[in-house]
Amino acid sequence: MAERIKFYLDENISRAVTEALRQRGIDVFTAQQEDMLETTDDQHLAFAVAQRCVIITQNIDGLRWHVSGMWHKGIVYASPDASVDEMVHDLALIYASLSAEDMVGHVEFIPKHA
Repeated sequence: MAERIKFYLDENISRAVTEALRQRGIDVFTAQQEDMLETTDDQHLAFAVAQRCVIITQNIDGLRWHVSGMWHKGIVYASPDASVDEMVHDLALIYASLSAEDMVGHVEFIPKHA
């Protein structure tokens, strides 16, 4: 059986997203709970990799990891304009349709829905 995705939400992601994902039984770590507030992007990535998590961010600078070829367990970039409902919907869809292995080195984008 394929390993399920675990998400690490950086400090830019709303607590409402965290709670909604947890209510759906999705494994979520947060910058707040892990005492990672005000750390660098690279520290967030290192933590996510160490915990075997896909990182969720609204910080466009986080995408430089992927572009620069840094190894990661997956990145989901959410548009700053995306609503909490849009983010929860799309993250739940990613969780349901992809495995942890599918996300290694992969980037998904959550746009503002029309």
